[in-house]
Amino acid sequence: MQDIQEKAHYIAVTGIIKRENKYLICKRSSSEKVFPNKWCVPGGKIEQKDFINSPKDTKDHWFDIFEKTLKKEIKEETNLEIKNIGYVSNLALIRPNGFSTIIVSLFAEHYSGEVKLNEEELTNYAWITLEEAKNYDLIENIYEQIKKVDELYKNQVRFN
Repeated sequence: MQDIQEKAHYIAVTGIIKRENKYLICKRSSSEKVFPNKWCVPGGKIEQKDFINSPKDTKDHWFDIFEKTLKKEIKEETNLEIKNIGYVSNLALIRPNGFSTIIVSLFAEHYSGEVKLNEEELTNYAWITLEEAKNYDLIENIYEQIKKVDELYKNQVRFN
């Protein structure tokens, strides 16, 4: 078990979603195991079922799992469709159960839809500017990631 725990990781993707000059943040449910009642950006863990039943892109591989999972998680948690996904950063976290989680932070633009939260996971949301983000009890590092994305957009860096 120790060997498996050291080599196995949860992998999660999160998305900093931009609409006009604001970013979507969401408040986590009080029942969440990690960071209950904190403000975050939407996302979730990658599960084998996210790709195992879809056609492979090569004989052995599925491509763009981060992007496909982010689109699925954003739709499930907020009812939004996204586009123009890009990379922000990555980090590691040890969960209360002792397993590590690798979090890949991405950004995307709002494409369509209005926010309708999956209230089992998220209890509130706000579209905020970078300056307004300082007024929320964010999970540590979320502000810095939003700031990084804000700077990317100010410099007109675009990714697909």
